[in-house]
Amino acid sequence: MTEKKKKNTKKEINILDKINADDGLAILKMLAKEDTSLLKRIEDAALEYFSEVEVEDIADEVFYELDSLEVEDVWDQSGSTRYGYVDPNEKAWEMLEDAIESYLVELKKYQELEMEEEAKKYCMGILKGIYKFEKESKNEFKDWATDAPGDNFERVFDKWKERCTNPNDIKEMKEFVKKNFPGWEIPEDK
Repeated sequence: MTEKKKKNTKKEINILDKINADDGLAILKMLAKEDTSLLKRIEDAALEYFSEVEVEDIADEVFYELDSLEVEDVWDQSGSTRYGYVDPNEKAWEMLEDAIESYLVELKKYQELEMEEEAKKYCMGILKGIYKFEKESKNEFKDWATDAPGDNFERVFDKWKERCTNPNDIKEMKEFVKKNFPGWEIPEDK
């Protein structure tokens, strides 16, 4: 190998090490635009990557996210402010909703990609994580967000159902909820 070739390889490795997520996405889109066969390979790889949805993994992530909320943040961000009063319970509720929001964005992505089975599993995982938080968490934060887990459980179901096109999936989800989450059944009118 010539000295010049060694330098180019060294540079390429250094460049790859310097690419962040935003740069990588821009470069990937640029390459896909130039080569339709590469675009097809990227799409296939993305669909394969997205298809690996495990209910238990999602449930654990949601539980961990919610269980990591800190009551001290509620206290720091509530009470009297120069703009008025922020109720601690409302702040806790807002923090819990914010923690769930990124999961709703991911759920919507699956539905927009028409990956209905994966969307259903992802929703099941979110619901299971919220339920587990309500029933198992010893986090003091939970005491400040009374009823928020149950209401957000229903909100997640509603968001999923809004975009669900398969009545059998809706029926299956209701049965899943009834079987796995005693006391948190979805109302029949939903």
